[in-house]
Amino acid sequence: MIQTLETKRLILRPLKTSDYKAVFIWCSDPRVNKFMLYPLYKNAEDVRSWIKTINKDNKQMDYGFVLKEKGELIGSGGIYYHQDKDIWAIGYNLRFEQWNKGYTTEALEKIIEYARSIYDVKAIAGTFAVDNPGSKRVMEKLGMSFFEDTEYTKFDGSATFKAKTYKREF
Repeated sequence: MIQTLETKRLILRPLKTSDYKAVFIWCSDPRVNKFMLYPLYKNAEDVRSWIKTINKDNKQMDYGFVLKEKGELIGSGGIYYHQDKDIWAIGYNLRFEQWNKGYTTEALEKIIEYARSIYDVKAIAGTFAVDNPGSKRVMEKLGMSFFEDTEYTKFDGSATFKAKTYKREF
């Protein structure tokens, strides 16, 4: 079970199946979903099913981002170990109206700090679509820099994106 964490403005806690309606707000928003791996959710019950699959592995830490001020769940993200590459990958998404407020960077800084306190994290990496400058900026704020050009395809095959992977070594 992952530990609840706090930042200045956020409580970072494991997602619960009862969060599915709040999570559906961003998982069903085409603006948020545009560059995500998962297809656009059209049914809140599908979100509930997805939440049941996360955090089954100690080296998969997926958190809900809750605004301390309002107690409102506004996004999620985390860090995941890829044993084949000996690297930790980050991922995140946030409700559209909460973009450009620094919440994602704030949350990921704390999650990375926590992961480093319990695991031998040698490097972190993240991949973003080249047409998604906001995600690039989050990674730069996390101290990551260009590692390689790549591409990725949505799980359902509906879109493929030119992408860049950024990396930070510790």
